[in-house]
Amino acid sequence: MTSKSTAEKVATIQKGYALEGATIELGAAIVDGERHKDAPVRLPLSMMNRHGLVAGATGTGKTVTLHMMAEQLSTAGVPVFLADIKGDLSGLATAAPGSDKLAKRTESIGQAWSGKTFPVEFLALGGDGDGIPVRATVTSFGPILLSRILELNDTQESSLQLVFHFADKNNLELVDLKDLRSVIQFLTSDEGKEALQELGGLSKATAGVILRELVALEAQGMERFFGEPEFDTAELLRTAPDGRGVISCLELPTLQTKPLVFSTFLMWLLADLFEELPEAGDLDKPKLVFFLDEAHLLFNDASKAFLAAITTTVRLIRSKGVGIFFVTQTPKDVPADVLGQLANRIQHALRAFTPEDAKALKATVSTFPLSDYDLEETLTSAGIGEAVITVMNENGAPTPVALTRLRAPESVMGPSAVELVRSTVAGSALLAKYGTAVDNLSAYEKLTGKAGAPTGAAAPGQPPAPSPEVFVPGNPDPVAIDDEARRIEEEILGRPSSRPSSGWQPESTHPGGTVPPPARRQAPPPGGMMEDITGALGGVLGSGLKSMARSMGTQLGRELLRGVFGTSSRRRR
Repeated sequence: MTSKSTAEKVATIQKGYALEGATIELGAAIVDGERHKDAPVRLPLSMMNRHGLVAGATGTGKTVTLHMMAEQLSTAGVPVFLADIKGDLSGLATAAPGSDKLAKRTESIGQAWSGKTFPVEFLALGGDGDGIPVRATVTSFGPILLSRILELNDTQESSLQLVFHFADKNNLELVDLKDLRSVIQFLTSDEGKEALQELGGLSKATAGVILRELVALEAQGMERFFGEPEFDTAELLRTAPDGRGVISCLELPTLQTKPLVFSTFLMWLLADLFEELPEAGDLDKPKLVFFLDEAHLLFNDASKAFLAAITTTVRLIRSKGVGIFFVTQTPKDVPADVLGQLANRIQHALRAFTPEDAKALKATVSTFPLSDYDLEETLTSAGIGEAVITVMNENGAPTPVALTRLRAPESVMGPSAVELVRSTVAGSALLAKYGTAVDNLSAYEKLTGKAGAPTGAAAPGQPPAPSPEVFVPGNPDPVAIDDEARRIEEEILGRPSSRPSSGWQPESTHPGGTVPPPARRQAPPPGGMMEDITGALGGVLGSGLKSMARSMGTQLGRELLRGVFGTSSRRRR
């Protein structure tokens, strides 16, 4: 094989990345050790719903890469979701200061750099942090995801599905963990003995095991993540008044020791979005890009049912306009069925210090197309802020592999000041909607006869009022809130809005605001996507529920088939 000259290699990259539509600029190609700012490497905006992988060893710059991509997506009007595990993505709300070193770097790759702030909405799982509390009802979360958190085996998971079936059938609303606990306690009591026998596949011993795991979960303080008001995932689809996409940043630093909890909650957000959004087909830009950091935590010790549900969700959510980028160390962290759906690859440096590292390196190289690079050498010698890239071009074909010097973010690569975060949260329209937990009538009250009472504030204290210079994504103006809610319902979710028109019509941008609770979903028509979901459910649902899933004539059947994770949306107005 004849070796190419440097000029020929550069020309190959230039031709491969000569894209016509809107793009995310990733950086400049490095060929034979030299940067070539005349050979930009970019990703078509229209192909970002084909999903992607950002991988690399610890400390190679993965978080900075998704930070840089989030900035450009927001500028293009695309909402972004980020899980801030290390606590440094809040810097998106603060403009980065310039320096001579930074100017030299950006000039060498042809980047016109300037410090900027971006519209950020700060969220916190269960109010465990400064952000807007994000909660889910137990009913919406579903038995498969809850089994993941409880670390149940396949038999116990199938039994938990039967408990959910019993609660649904008897109008016992599972809002928080005490509701589920009370239902299980009833089924294992003398009073519930007959109901337990009717369920057939649920033994008293297995129910007892589930109950013990549930009590242990509550003892760890996990109950704060479940309850009402449930977070409406349509909030993640908002744009700011200037037309930029809102970046929803979920802070998770206090949950690093509970990887199953936050990784499973991220999957719930995706599953709920999957059920909400209508089919969209090919779009000029995605409706949302969802970055799943520390993605390997999703798959560690996952059950077959959980893996099957993830694979189905990733495969089908693309056609609804949502792009998912998995962020992890090596492609080996992602199951083959999921990895095969990730068309856009950004691979940072890998280490080969151990035999296991060497195997991971060879496996990673095998996932790339043939190229002019010695990828084993390139991937072990790439510097911080450099990555090997291949993406899907506008025609659906892979672009040439290119070692790339990545662009620098224009906001702070680190946390924003705590005062700025709290001020932004205080000014958000979402605070009034989700800031205080409530405890309405549900299964616990029905089974025990006790009246429900408000649980009080979900997060301790009240943040200070926002200062004038702080950008607040959620405009508290009621008219603006209603207009943005109507736009999301009609344009993005594809359903008629019940909100009266204010007569206000934007010319080119839309104000930010909150989104009303979604209308009750209708049963999907037979055929098409439902056939895929039904097939997935064959492996996801336990034997006790398979026959019920086929019963599409009942409301229960419709509820179960709406979610590949067994999730259900029963938000109460």
